[in-house]
Amino acid sequence: MSEMRRESGVGSRARLLLLLLGAAACGGTPVVVATQAPAPASTESVTAVSPALVQPPAVGEPRPLTLPPIIRRELANGLELLIVEHHELPVANFLLLVKSGYEDDPAGAPGLVSLTAAMLDEGAGRRSALAISSQQATLGASLGTGAGYDAVTIALQTPTAQLDSALALFADVALRPTFPQEELDRLRAERLTLLTQLKDRGPGIADVAYPAVLYGSGHPYGRPTLGTEQSVRAVTRDDLVRFYTSHFRPNDATLIIVGDVDPDAITRRIETLFGGWQRGAVPSSSVAAARQPAARAVYLIDKPGAAQSSVRIGTIGVARATPDYFPVLVMNTVLGVPFGSRLNQNLRESKGYTYGARSQFDMREHAGPFTARAEIVREKTDSALVEFMKELTRIRDTVPQDELLRAKRYLQTQLPGDFETPSDIANRLVPIALYGLPLDFYNSYSQRVEAVTQAEVQRAAQQHIDPSRLAILVVGDRAQIEPGIRALGLGEVHIRDITGGPVVAP
Repeated sequence: MSEMRRESGVGSRARLLLLLLGAAACGGTPVVVATQAPAPASTESVTAVSPALVQPPAVGEPRPLTLPPIIRRELANGLELLIVEHHELPVANFLLLVKSGYEDDPAGAPGLVSLTAAMLDEGAGRRSALAISSQQATLGASLGTGAGYDAVTIALQTPTAQLDSALALFADVALRPTFPQEELDRLRAERLTLLTQLKDRGPGIADVAYPAVLYGSGHPYGRPTLGTEQSVRAVTRDDLVRFYTSHFRPNDATLIIVGDVDPDAITRRIETLFGGWQRGAVPSSSVAAARQPAARAVYLIDKPGAAQSSVRIGTIGVARATPDYFPVLVMNTVLGVPFGSRLNQNLRESKGYTYGARSQFDMREHAGPFTARAEIVREKTDSALVEFMKELTRIRDTVPQDELLRAKRYLQTQLPGDFETPSDIANRLVPIALYGLPLDFYNSYSQRVEAVTQAEVQRAAQQHIDPSRLAILVVGDRAQIEPGIRALGLGEVHIRDITGGPVVAP
């Protein structure tokens, strides 16, 4: 037995020496190893732990954030330019916002806006889709298109050494898209495949059905932004051209420019490329005020065999122009934004029902949805709903001062990271362009967060989150989860199909 102990000890010392030699070979700091064991420490010294090791660091004061000025210009045709000089790298970012988005989808043709946006760089001017892609690679530039509820976007990032060629490509995509039929056919097939795939994914089903349940399929915010199989199959090239021609106007657009540019010089370049873009009337979108749920209700969508339940709980939120912007922002940070938020700490850390739970006020030109969400292990669906309701009720009470401070510091310390690169800055300027915010909005952001009081947070929660008037959507294995959900008595239970519509009897 003593021999085994000796061999074990020698082996341990040998392994330690090998590790130390390896560290030294890799440039590690030389270490002196004692050949004799040190005298045993007292029990008291072993068990005592420095307070510095167990106390979290104190929350410090936010550092001031100094942002470069935003220079505003306007071309004769009405195109607005927002320019920010950023000379750290020889690159420039351009983000064109055309202020027509998903809410402008025709009632019978959801998905038209997203398909139009996707087709912009699939052929433009004399360039094919392949030529556009090839030129980006040659220039070291990147160009992409997209859409949201309030705008279609075209984004370009380019080395300034290739500025003229990259801007010529950018202008072609923005002003002269050709909408080739063969590319539409290809994108249509891809979109139909994606819609088929989403039917088998609980989170995808929930994200389509929840707006339909909350707003109704007749409201622009209740329609599926990717479209339906029927609408995608029916869309034609003429539909895309018609939408583009009627909605893409310079007097309803903003071009954000951030990077290693001179404001006067870049304005002249843009005037040369975009000055001939003809201004004109733009069709106005009609978005009726959405009605809050009359009473709390549960909407259950069956997904047989699902191992987890996709939960979406919420109500009609607020528009971006709300005077409650900062109180709502701070309140929701406490509730469901960072890892340490109440929802995540409860449902993930304390209960272990989910990998993550969060909440969001999606602020748009009109009142977007408030949503609390998580993917829940099937067997704990009803228990998770109890915890959701507990937190959505508790947020209406006074938030303790220390918790309020942590939420404020989270928002304040996140802000500088949102302005690190030209692309970051351009994206942060989007709300200024879309919602008419003052150009110096972010200069006072930290101070306005700091000024939010406990009373304002409580008022915002009580005004905008009413636990008795929530839509609760659950996508999961109905046979397994319905009895537990009904037993909670949260409200009337409605069975819906995967689109959020009422189930039609065969």
